[in-house]
Amino acid sequence: MEQEVADLIISTLNLDEVGVTEIDPEAPLFREGLGLDSIDALELALAISNRYGFQIKSDDSDTLSIFTSLRTLSEHIQQHRVT
Repeated sequence: MEQEVADLIISTLNLDEVGVTEIDPEAPLFREGLGLDSIDALELALAISNRYGFQIKSDDSDTLSIFTSLRTLSEHIQQHRVT
């Protein structure tokens, strides 16, 4: 699942210079790590909604922890995806 989500991050945010295996599952997605910003989070949330069939809302109190790392995001998607 982590590799699939890493690929979604790369394709959604046009991070062509980053390979799937280069994203450390424990590294922060924002600031250090990949250095994503709030616009990236919105684009990524939309892509997750389109692919996995559920929404991550910006006003949800868990949003910061969901987007902490590739691992936390992948786990959240795994738990909430519509199959």
